[in-house]
Amino acid sequence: MRLLAGLHDADRSLTKKAASRIPPRVGKVLSAVEETAESTKLWCGTAAAMAWLGGWRGRKAAVIGLGSLVLAQLISNGLCKQLADRPRPPKDWFPHDEVDDRPNSSSFPSGHTAAAVAFTAAVAPAWPAVGAVCALPSAMVALERVQSGAHYPSDVATGAVIGLASAWLTRRAPGLILRHRLSL
Repeated sequence: MRLLAGLHDADRSLTKKAASRIPPRVGKVLSAVEETAESTKLWCGTAAAMAWLGGWRGRKAAVIGLGSLVLAQLISNGLCKQLADRPRPPKDWFPHDEVDDRPNSSSFPSGHTAAAVAFTAAVAPAWPAVGAVCALPSAMVALERVQSGAHYPSDVATGAVIGLASAWLTRRAPGLILRHRLSL
């Protein structure tokens, strides 16, 4: 119980610090990136560009990235948010009006982070240069979710874990299915 109380206190403290220590100009940049990523627009646009410009490797990376993103969204928003009814951080912790523009759904986990990390982690092995480029906006989306008051750091960390697991599963699923069918 003590460990959970300590984690809860750390979560609250980190949320308050992120809200008050990130300069307003940086917050505006983070918000612009998050707005671009809203409803997966950034990742779908990136996948379209990869498929169009990247030949076979680009199409493969786009399919893997989008498949991983869909799986992460299903797990985070379709399952976890339905099971966990965690309220968003209190509005009075945030010195800006961005906190007024946050969803009403459960805070746990961050679906935005899950999608961003899933897409990036799935694309990186298929096309490392694009994966590296995607890493920056993914990190910015994760930071923005705390800074804006939409999530606690633990929500974002859990979203990142869901994203990584979704990328791993999406990249490994064809081989696992094939092995299973061959063993029958």
